[in-house]
Amino acid sequence: MNKKYDVVVLGAGPAGLTAGIYLSRARQKTLILSDGPVGGQMILTHEIANYPGVESISGYQLANIMKKQAQSFGCEIIANASIQKMELMPLNKSFVLDDGTRIESDAVILATGGRSRTLGVPGEAQFKGRGISYCATCDGDFFTDKEIVVVGGGNSALDEAVSLTKYASKVTIVHMLDAFQASQHAIEEAVNHPKIDIRMETVITAFHGEESLQSVDLKQLKTGETEVFKTDGVFIFIGYVPNTEGFDCCLDLNERQEIVVRTDLSTNVPGVFSAGDNIDKLYRQVTTAVGDGTVAALTAIRYLTEQKK
Repeated sequence: MNKKYDVVVLGAGPAGLTAGIYLSRARQKTLILSDGPVGGQMILTHEIANYPGVESISGYQLANIMKKQAQSFGCEIIANASIQKMELMPLNKSFVLDDGTRIESDAVILATGGRSRTLGVPGEAQFKGRGISYCATCDGDFFTDKEIVVVGGGNSALDEAVSLTKYASKVTIVHMLDAFQASQHAIEEAVNHPKIDIRMETVITAFHGEESLQSVDLKQLKTGETEVFKTDGVFIFIGYVPNTEGFDCCLDLNERQEIVVRTDLSTNVPGVFSAGDNIDKLYRQVTTAVGDGTVAALTAIRYLTEQKK
């Protein structure tokens, strides 16, 4: 079975859903394909308290509102879709699903997002969003006057550790190497901060708790000694992985495998645009993803209008 759309959006996070809202409201026949549930990484956030105009809402609730809004304008959404084949060429943009359905479109918006690099140790998945966070800006306020751990040794980890001292009563930095991989300024600021303690050559081997995180297992790599370390929360900053696997066949990617885009969020392939956490950008927030989705959708509409002329 073949289906034809004006635009196919890959990804149903805040960028993809926003693009779907704008496109469908502009009377573009739009399909959102997502390889997971609607909402993307947003649904893993227990509470979003910095979305303009909304006092406090869970990521799941916000995703559901965006989904209904997109559908109200006629946008079709297929969640948990399995794409077997994909073509992103100037004159051929198509997708084949596992049930044999072939989907073609005149334009494509890639909003596949990304994921924080994880430690991959027992308990991490269980306490994600319940004591384990990958975003200080999103969740720092929830740990006011509590003792927390920051994992990592690069600029992001040290900068965020210092930032989190505005909320936490104590921050313990855990780093697996014997030296930080950060600027001298970031290192000095973290080392000299009265609220920050540092554990070098140390790793977390497990997370423990009941309803929320209560402690972690620490291992000192040099001596092999282990201890149960009580903590109210853990922030992990060991890198970010964009969901761009398979795009290197036709799209320009940078050294971090992020999609290279122009200011209007167009890519090197005519009719293919990208938005959200999979592009080369500095900040990754729900609000920045929504902005990207808006820009990509408006640019796609302009592209379609010019093609019809």
